[in-house]
Amino acid sequence: MRYFIFLTIVFTTIFGNAMPETVLADQIQVNAALAKPVMLADQKQTAYLRVGLTGFRLKKEKVAPVNVALVIDKSGSMQGEKLRSAKDAAIIAVERVRQDDIIAVVTYNHSADVLLPATRAIDKERLKTAINRLRAGGQTALYDGVEKGAQEVGKFLDRNRVNRIVLVSDGLANVGPSTPAELGAFGASLSKENVVVTTIGLGLGYNEDLMTQLAEKSDGNHAFAENAKDLASFFNYEFGDILSVVAQEVNITIIGVDGTRPIRVLGREAKIEGQQISVKLNQLYSEQEKYVLVEIEVPATKANQERTIAGVAVVYRNMGTNTSERMSSIIAANFTDSPQLVEEKINATVMTAVIEQLAVKQNQQALKLRDEGKVKEARKLLLDNATQLAEEAAKYESKSLEKLKDINIDDANNLDEDKWAKQRKSMRRQQYKFQNQQSF
Repeated sequence: MRYFIFLTIVFTTIFGNAMPETVLADQIQVNAALAKPVMLADQKQTAYLRVGLTGFRLKKEKVAPVNVALVIDKSGSMQGEKLRSAKDAAIIAVERVRQDDIIAVVTYNHSADVLLPATRAIDKERLKTAINRLRAGGQTALYDGVEKGAQEVGKFLDRNRVNRIVLVSDGLANVGPSTPAELGAFGASLSKENVVVTTIGLGLGYNEDLMTQLAEKSDGNHAFAENAKDLASFFNYEFGDILSVVAQEVNITIIGVDGTRPIRVLGREAKIEGQQISVKLNQLYSEQEKYVLVEIEVPATKANQERTIAGVAVVYRNMGTNTSERMSSIIAANFTDSPQLVEEKINATVMTAVIEQLAVKQNQQALKLRDEGKVKEARKLLLDNATQLAEEAAKYESKSLEKLKDINIDDANNLDEDKWAKQRKSMRRQQYKFQNQQSF
């Protein structure tokens, strides 16, 4: 009880009031829950805590202003249908933004050029004419392109705007910084300024590790467009997200108390310092859910007792009201001698998320094995993963686990050399989608 009182005082003082039982229509919904709200007594064990955040329904007149830079590869490999499709996709972006939104277009080959400086999208026909002048040729200075895009976004950088870079590339970065680590570090630096980078890899020639690192470090989306004709649909999905941002600067803090110890966060980058876990999400979209999944060590506890497991606090900037809002909650578990009661009280939503994230880690390990040339070992791991997912999907009646099972079977069937370039990109894309709860 003393920990509960202590946490209540700390969270109310630092983060504001506890989460209300009725969430207002223009507030994000925060749902924090344990996979096993009832645990077995008298044994040390691992608990999983899922903190879900769902964006509120956004009214059309409340859509936040946008500040976006399109960064388009125009190297020699983009000639023909690829460049035509990239132009069409960029024109879709111009059509989706509103007159008061800011848009810039940056192109790059061996160097980066600003085709359209950051400007309000008032004269859309002029913008489309400039885009249609694009011509392909040269090498791939990807880093310079993103850097130049960031400079254009920086001209109108505003925490009350949705600040975004959308990158399209079909090739390997071969001019300037070109490793996944270097581009990931750049993405992380942009994240600190609340600038998000979405990456779209086109065809089979790009570096999927680099593109996912850049997106992940800035909390953007990532897509694999195998065919040039897919670009238009991905741009529509992306601008659907951009025009539905309801919260930015979303900071989640989870504090373990009363002897509990944070072990790790599954699927997301996080900072763990002692008993405190900190996670940042740059943006949250209308009626979409993102979650943070935490593994916590819980000490042995006597039967018929309640134990406080953690405190959760969420601070975010509401894009509908342009104000900072704070919510907090205390998470507790009850303890019993009955394994049957533990099983009956399992939270299927949380457990499904746990199974998904653990399966994604296995899928990543299989990719690593395949990179090392261990094809048989990779295939076996994927098929074992699929078998486990099938059992869990049946147990929890989960369509998402069933889908992930099918994905692992498809991966296992496409590990041969002639299929690997495409399948590796597909695997990275699906891993990213599940880890980040991406909608498309």
